[in-house]
Amino acid sequence: MTIRWAVVFALAVGLASTLISIGCGYHTAGNAVELPQNIHTIAIPGFVSQSQTFRIEQLLTDAVVREFNARTQYRVIHEAKGDADAVLKATVLSASATPLAYDSQTGRAASALITVSIQVTLTDRKGKVLFENPSYLFHDQYELSRDLPSFFQEDSPAVDRLSRDFARTLVANILEAY
Repeated sequence: MTIRWAVVFALAVGLASTLISIGCGYHTAGNAVELPQNIHTIAIPGFVSQSQTFRIEQLLTDAVVREFNARTQYRVIHEAKGDADAVLKATVLSASATPLAYDSQTGRAASALITVSIQVTLTDRKGKVLFENPSYLFHDQYELSRDLPSFFQEDSPAVDRLSRDFARTLVANILEAY
């Protein structure tokens, strides 16, 4: 039994050293990649919405501002004035909720899927595009209450979760582009 464990250990060590030597694409924490050296201030004006979903552009803007403040050393301002080194603009192209499952007894929707499509562009003060994604697509599922007297609409927390996921993804994509 001791020899078997020695072989397993040797194989595990060999595999680990092979993975380390070939580099598996992971970064250690704290190795933030940064935008060009001349970027210190990023303007993030309120996002624009072409959808009918109430306040979705505000929730997305707030989540992105919080994520930039939490993950980077860039100074974030809310207006795209001349003192910003870069401007991040986004447009919510569409937002919809689609039923996913139905209650077999009542025929009412039991869960739904929120889908949001967003266009994003980051430009420097000279107008050069630093980052662009014309079609971010994010989804989040939520349950609908079956008890009408105690009905609590879950779509707002679902949009909050979706906004945080979008913000994390967007900031990571911008930073990893450099």
